[in-house]
Amino acid sequence: MSDFFPEIKKNFGFGCMRLPMLEDKVDLPQFSRMVDMFMERGFNYFDTARPYLGGQSETALRQCLTSRYPRESFVLTDKLSFTFFEQEEDIRPLFASQLEACGVEYFDFYLMHAISGARYDKYLRCRAFAIAQELKAEGKIRHIGMSFHDTPQVLDRILTEQPCIEAVQIQFNYLDAYSPVVRGMECLEVCRKHNKPVIIMEPVKGGNLMNLPGEAKALLDGLKGGSYASYAIRYAASQESVMMVLSGMSNLEQMEDNLSFMADFRPLDEKEYAAIEQVRGVFDRMDLIPCTACRYCTDGCPMKINIPSLFSALNANTMFGGENGRASYKNNVEKGGSPSDCVSCGQCEAACPQHLEIRALLKQVSARFGGKDD
Repeated sequence: MSDFFPEIKKNFGFGCMRLPMLEDKVDLPQFSRMVDMFMERGFNYFDTARPYLGGQSETALRQCLTSRYPRESFVLTDKLSFTFFEQEEDIRPLFASQLEACGVEYFDFYLMHAISGARYDKYLRCRAFAIAQELKAEGKIRHIGMSFHDTPQVLDRILTEQPCIEAVQIQFNYLDAYSPVVRGMECLEVCRKHNKPVIIMEPVKGGNLMNLPGEAKALLDGLKGGSYASYAIRYAASQESVMMVLSGMSNLEQMEDNLSFMADFRPLDEKEYAAIEQVRGVFDRMDLIPCTACRYCTDGCPMKINIPSLFSALNANTMFGGENGRASYKNNVEKGGSPSDCVSCGQCEAACPQHLEIRALLKQVSARFGGKDD
């Protein structure tokens, strides 16, 4: 698939949604070291979006990448996020502000962000695809794409109606591949049908495929071949039509691990595939919340509830039992809202790419751990 876009050097990209942080600010010195390591090892693809880290992802890339390396040495993707425009007239000023924030004169890829059936109508109404084609003709975008969160049927419709889309970014990992909600493998097949190269996001499911239950750890430990993340990322990269797998690396150690097995990529073998199937079975027998900690749900929460962290605490308690997750739960409700503070406004569910019933799940968290004073 690299023949589609020869400017991309390898099949592994730096997803800049979960950067190293010092409290609420990006750790720029560490991020610069990560950028340097990434580039020195022969990789050159970076992915960002305006909502990531409250806009800090774009500006951090300007400080740590685009101001320090020649423009032709890296491939930069940004996105048109649906929460940042309401009408056609908003799109060009937003785009210009993104170029400025990133410190570049063009984007290699510009994606319609987090498209679903409902959001697609907004992109159509605001002529987003037409404007993207205009910007491409002006040399400000090299390639047009979209990131997608919905059913295979919706994906098929959009790719049929929008031939300008050159690449599709989908959520795919060994849990979501056959999930009845995400339906990753079916979405991958639709992309193949339309001959669209695929960019994978969430290959480690927001880090969930690193923090495994004991039975799953034992299965992968038995392979004696790498980290838990390595099997997840290589699973995604081994699929036909996948040209790029993104990893949201948040420290130098994670980057070193990821580059160690992606520098000379090797697809999974039969024994590794079999172990992954068994790990999937372990998860299928557990009642875990499939949250990826993208944090889209928290931006507009009126009660400032740290929803992903509360779900992580509940999952930890489900997987490992006892007091696991309880300290994390208490720490989060002391700093922000308790699940019992939820006013059921529903904005979180409208924003959730996983289509989770967040309000009902918060009640489960509260039932397991209690309120702030418990």
